[in-house]
Amino acid sequence: MKLKTGFITHQVGKEQMMVAAGPAAKVFHGLVRSNETAAFIVNCLKKETTEEAIVDAMLEQYEAPRETVAADVHRVVEKLREIGALQ
Repeated sequence: MKLKTGFITHQVGKEQMMVAAGPAAKVFHGLVRSNETAAFIVNCLKKETTEEAIVDAMLEQYEAPRETVAADVHRVVEKLREIGALQ
């Protein structure tokens, strides 16, 4: 899976903002504000990856139980699917 072309991110302080541009804007009309953890997940999705690979990458950066990280990754991925941001 990967973030669809047209979903643009910008870092503002500790928050990441994401908007849809071009054809992607026909599907999603809004702004996604992400905290540091969600931004890490979104950044991983800028290239082809899997949920498992994102979990592994997060565990290299953060100390947390694998189950907690996996649940967080899944929740963010599902929200991005809901808004049509993933291919």
